[in-house]
Amino acid sequence: MLLAADHVRLMARYNAWQNAQVMRAIDGVSRKVLTEDHGAFFGSILGTLNHILWADQMWLSRFDASAAPPETRFEQSTTLTPTGAAWSAERFTTDGRIKAWAGRVHSIDLTGNLTFYSGSVGGEITRPVATCVTHFFNHQTHHRGQVHAMLTRAGLSAPITDLVFMPEEAQ
Repeated sequence: MLLAADHVRLMARYNAWQNAQVMRAIDGVSRKVLTEDHGAFFGSILGTLNHILWADQMWLSRFDASAAPPETRFEQSTTLTPTGAAWSAERFTTDGRIKAWAGRVHSIDLTGNLTFYSGSVGGEITRPVATCVTHFFNHQTHHRGQVHAMLTRAGLSAPITDLVFMPEEAQ
């Protein structure tokens, strides 16, 4: 699989744009609404947002040897932050880290293999770097789709998710 650095930077900007919209959508929403179980895989809006944030921090620690999230067990991924405001602050910081990492990536860095410990399989795993980076961005998009559905179900405004509608200033 060939993956270009420009695509990684585009996806990092898309991720930040999407998360900024989610931050606005949940701003001022009660903890009760954010933690209500909607029957999604991670239950609630906040639980799903926390899982995405946790996974992003885990993958960043693998891509650039930065610090992993404080809780590295998958089972705890939904409780990384206790409130929407805390999530927004941590999300903003993590999106900055993602964009900084993407800005340093060269296409050659996206070749070869990445070996890492996976708690999901309980051991070390080796996969192509390009596959891991593609998964990183796909994982965000997948679970944000679940958040979009839960926001809609809760009667809240859901963000525009189409990449082609990302504003120029985000690009």
